[in-house]
Amino acid sequence: MMAIRLPRILQVKQNILRGSSAAKDVRKGYVAVYVGEEEKKRFVIPVSYLNQPSFRKLLSKAEEEFGFQHPMGGLTIPCREDIFIDLTSSLKDN
Repeated sequence: MMAIRLPRILQVKQNILRGSSAAKDVRKGYVAVYVGEEEKKRFVIPVSYLNQPSFRKLLSKAEEEFGFQHPMGGLTIPCREDIFIDLTSSLKDN
């Protein structure tokens, strides 16, 4: 398993906020992500999720597939929407 270091997470966040006009409608402390294998759906999640081990696995998968050049202009996570919703729901409970 590949670990993502904090500087990489910060780089992703900076790239998202700098490069996306859609980022303007995201409240401070949150980040927009695009989720899906085929069709992408936009979700706005707390930045704190980026530090959670289970979420880092998704970030590793995104890094492997897209690097830091995300086709949607924001962080794109290549997983099924239902899996993403289950994961973020479990993080809300923590």
